[in-house]
Amino acid sequence: MAKRTATRRTCPKGHIYLKSTDCPTCPACELEKAKAGFFIGGMSAPARRALKDLGIDSLKKLAKHTETDILAQHGLGPASLPLMRAALKAAGLSFKA
Repeated sequence: MAKRTATRRTCPKGHIYLKSTDCPTCPACELEKAKAGFFIGGMSAPARRALKDLGIDSLKKLAKHTETDILAQHGLGPASLPLMRAALKAAGLSFKA
């Protein structure tokens, strides 16, 4: 397998970064989003994007889904479940049965 060469890129906000994949995600923008606060702390960037793509931006919206539904989404895996369960529990909510 040939190693890809990193290319220099600039995001719309002006951040300059290197990427060796086709992924258009700017690491600096992702860090800003994480620092700005997501409704579940400690979530990885792929998990945050997956929830956002599903239109889930609150614990109430998350509670309308089953764990199986969530795990079926690209970017959301078993490592995300404990964080989601804990956040739901702290708010007195749980995944749909």
